[in-house]
Amino acid sequence: MPGSENATAIMFYYVYVLQSMKNNSLYIGYTTDLKNRLQEHNRKLNFSTKPFTPWQVIHAEAYRNEKDAKRRERYLKTSQGARLLRRMLKEYFYSQKSKN
Repeated sequence: MPGSENATAIMFYYVYVLQSMKNNSLYIGYTTDLKNRLQEHNRKLNFSTKPFTPWQVIHAEAYRNEKDAKRRERYLKTSQGARLLRRMLKEYFYSQKSKN
């Protein structure tokens, strides 16, 4: 029961998609602490995302098993996974185009 002395924290692994607010590029990763990981990206602590700060989270999925999260991250980085992501976030991307 939450709040009791015997309560254990549930560990989630997050697969996330970031979008650069600088050039609209996407970055896909996974972490156990989404809030902290976003701060690391925006503080330019990640070599591959450093030139494109600031970043915002546009999609996240939570998994109880680390292998499941890693598998999903790898899939979303494939061309087939990228197509799925574009379909899943179709309205978001459409609204972004209309703003530009």
